[in-house]
Amino acid sequence: MQNPMRMPKIIVLMFFILSPLCVSGQQVDRSQLMEDFQFLASDALQGRAPLSEGSMKARELIRSRFKALGMTSQYDEFTQYFSFGKEKKIENAANIVGFIPGTETEKIIVVTAHYDHLGVREGKIYNGADDNASGTAALLTLAAYFSENPPQHSMIFAALDAEEMGLQGAKALVRDFPFPTEQIILNVNMDMISRSDKNEIYVSGTYHYPTLKPTLEEVAKGTDVSLKFGHDIPGSGHDDWTKASDHAPFHAKGIPFLYFGVEDHPDYHQDTDTFDKVNQDFYYDVVQLILDCLIELELEIN
Repeated sequence: MQNPMRMPKIIVLMFFILSPLCVSGQQVDRSQLMEDFQFLASDALQGRAPLSEGSMKARELIRSRFKALGMTSQYDEFTQYFSFGKEKKIENAANIVGFIPGTETEKIIVVTAHYDHLGVREGKIYNGADDNASGTAALLTLAAYFSENPPQHSMIFAALDAEEMGLQGAKALVRDFPFPTEQIILNVNMDMISRSDKNEIYVSGTYHYPTLKPTLEEVAKGTDVSLKFGHDIPGSGHDDWTKASDHAPFHAKGIPFLYFGVEDHPDYHQDTDTFDKVNQDFYYDVVQLILDCLIELELEIN
């Protein structure tokens, strides 16, 4: 029989052991997350094609949020403008880039999500809820957490443009990165993270950077979603996501990456990729899981 006088000490000890695991859940504002997600995926943004009116509205949301969080940037008004294309040149596409200085090192973790989508085609709005209003809203949530809980490494949060046109925003950011790229120790990219009938979210990249896997496995224990590894084996064709999204230009430079995303669903790149199709509980759990992973990785990576 346990001594009843010892129970309070045991309870207190367990609280301090478990409390770090609960911090991120307390910091994720579900209401704000869903509000941002729904707005970014709304008809009012007309599918967020680069240079469109809807793209401008998305830019302004992200820019104003970074300002409100007290973030800084190496770019004027948080905006890195870039151009691309030869025969049909597109000018003044824009990445929205916020910075949080590290408390201990000059090394940098770059968190990315593209905010653009396909726009309006043949009179139909391609809202791009999962692809990638989901990742953009999550980016704002992660930025809010680390603004309130300063990391030991510096962190850049980049909402990238023109991913759907050949990863152009990511290429521009890596090409014109405001610090030596040697300072980047990790890119965490989020693209399509809100839908899975199997309650699964994949993290791709540990085949190339296996030292990251044990931390992810430990964090994923006991979570409400299933964290799966894969989609990163060379020679596996379309099943290999190594070059599928904005992490690819980082990987090409030898920078470790982790790409969080779900497998394709019937609404992928269709006008039916809308907010009402999202499993909000799954999405919320995924964002918390990614935050937990980032908290631990930020502490462990040197």
